[in-house]
Amino acid sequence: MAYADSAPDPWSSLRRHTAARIALGRAGGSLPTREVLSFNLAHAAARDAVHGELDVESLERSLASLGLPCVQLSSQAPDRLTYLQRPDLGRRLDNPSRAALAAVPDRGSDVAIIIADGLSPPAARRQAPPLLERLLPALKTGGITVAPIAIVRQARVAIEDEIGSALGVRIAVIFIGERPGLGAATSLGAYLVHDPRIGRTDAERNCISNIRPDGMRPEHAADLLAYLIVESLRLRISGVVLKDERSAIENRILRPPDIAAI
Repeated sequence: MAYADSAPDPWSSLRRHTAARIALGRAGGSLPTREVLSFNLAHAAARDAVHGELDVESLERSLASLGLPCVQLSSQAPDRLTYLQRPDLGRRLDNPSRAALAAVPDRGSDVAIIIADGLSPPAARRQAPPLLERLLPALKTGGITVAPIAIVRQARVAIEDEIGSALGVRIAVIFIGERPGLGAATSLGAYLVHDPRIGRTDAERNCISNIRPDGMRPEHAADLLAYLIVESLRLRISGVVLKDERSAIENRILRPPDIAAI
């Protein structure tokens, strides 16, 4: 018995413009085998990302050239399963981490940089280093000081509030692995909050999402983040009241931060 090839989809020409699952075609009343296998592969990659562990030592080696010390921290979630089941524990530091922050000598900087595993540890490992390679020189050019980099296991976004408060900084920025999508298992999010302290709300944070080579490229995210940091320091605000007001041309060009009025 001969089987017909899968029927082409008239939308096939649109697939080159998006990574979305469109124009998959069909084989009889079902999806083509190649699309079923592709879906299963993407689903497996997403599950692996969620359940993975952050390779802190490898991440530290990749950050060594940036010239900032790193401090390793952990949330109150003792393991990955607990972290996934108890989001509240991922928002607060454990006692050894609080002691480690209390021992940090460089306090009162302008910005705290935090790298956290979140729901995709591979995203933190892959996307944070190239983003920081562009961001840190821009901040240095503008005279903005940065605290030692905090690397946090089993963390949620709000843990930046406690870390930023403990370090006495004016702004905390956390780079954290986002919930994986099908085909986007290593997407990073960046969350900025002014005057970090426990109890800050999501409305008081600025978010840059989908940071990855096939989404918002790390260098573009760094440009936007440098702008937001400068404006947050100048205006002493963050969240829904802090907007990206650059022109279309400025959005494509990294300009050295001007913080003379801060």
